[in-house]
Amino acid sequence: MPLKKITPEQLMQKMQQKEQLVILDVRDKEKYNNFHIEGDNIQSLNIHKSKIFEMDKEISALPKGTEIIVTCTTGNSATKCATILSERNYDVAVLEGGLTAWKELNIGKKNNL
Repeated sequence: MPLKKITPEQLMQKMQQKEQLVILDVRDKEKYNNFHIEGDNIQSLNIHKSKIFEMDKEISALPKGTEIIVTCTTGNSATKCATILSERNYDVAVLEGGLTAWKELNIGKKNNL
């Protein structure tokens, strides 16, 4: 089954509609602390991709039965991690283009105001 993907625009819509979202950022802690997607209705999780590759016990913190949006810098690591999680029956979607695309969307929005 192909992985679900979500575009930055679709994610923005969900946020504006106040949907409760779970976003899993698989970058290292330093990059995560520097910038990640935040919002009142977002549960932001940071589990490094290596822990997902190893199926570390931290993975058990992920909610089952709730869509998890997986992201990284460009989407490559997120896709690998989402594939592993999907095989273990997690409901996952990959943020297309990762945080790079997310930042571009948001910078574009600010410049169009």
